Amino acid sequence: MSMSSQDCGQVREGFPRPFPDTPTNVFEQLSLKGKVVVVNGAADGIGLAVAEAMAEAGADVAFWYNSNDAAIKKAQELATSHSIKTQAYKVDVSNADSVQKNITQVVKAFGKIDVFVANAGMAISKPILEQTLEEYHKQMTVNVDGIVYCSKFVGEVFKRQGFGNLILTSSMSAKIVNVPVDQPVYNATKAFVTHFGKSLAREWREFARVNIVSPGFFDTKMGASPGCINEAYRMSSLGRQGHTKEIKGLYLYLASDASTYMTGSDVLIDGGYVLP
Repeated sequence: MSMSSQDCGQVREGFPRPFPDTPTNVFEQLSLKGKVVVVNGAADGIGLAVAEAMAEAGADVAFWYNSNDAAIKKAQELATSHSIKTQAYKVDVSNADSVQKNITQVVKAFGKIDVFVANAGMAISKPILEQTLEEYHKQMTVNVDGIVYCSKFVGEVFKRQGFGNLILTSSMSAKIVNVPVDQPVYNATKAFVTHFGKSLAREWREFARVNIVSPGFFDTKMGASPGCINEAYRMSSLGRQGHTKEIKGLYLYLASDASTYMTGSDVLIDGGYVLP
């Protein structure tokens, strides 16, 4: 419904809301001491870099992994090197019961969840006419259902606590059609993640922030395949893939008190790939 200038001029109860009681010093804003962060897909790649960033900033970190037991050792190493509390959990994000059970276990072990980084994902990069329905469903269960399950169950924790911060890993593929590989299902799953995150930011406005990170090609097992690596170099304005150390600071910013005026944002970090 449209409003007149007179209608808009009416003072609405509860506005303006107060500024958050956070530090003014930027380094203190970026500190995560006393916070509990959950990172899924934390065994390697971007997820591991994010978990390292949270630990380096002083947070206690719950490592979620699916099949790579390296997460257990990584969690132990970070606990020792940064004098923090860590714990590794084997979680199938495509299984609602597994997600709900492990969120409950994290709260029991750590007392709360301040930040949840929903980073787990997978890709089967095939044209739809070559992709089986089983492959289609597999991507949907991880990239779409997994995001919904994690968001729903951690959102219940956030609402109960009265605070929380959800960070979703999407992709530049939510915005563009990658070349030369055809991967319509993967692209569509990431478009879901992006819009779902924006919608949650509105829904959860009274108790939690929600933001989205959209990476381009990073030098990980989820990075550019041999068949498209040269095109990835050519399309990127920086002429290369990203290193995971170049993305961890972005997740730290979104997880920290430095970004308290930021919600519903989708941050693209792609070396300029989508510019042309």
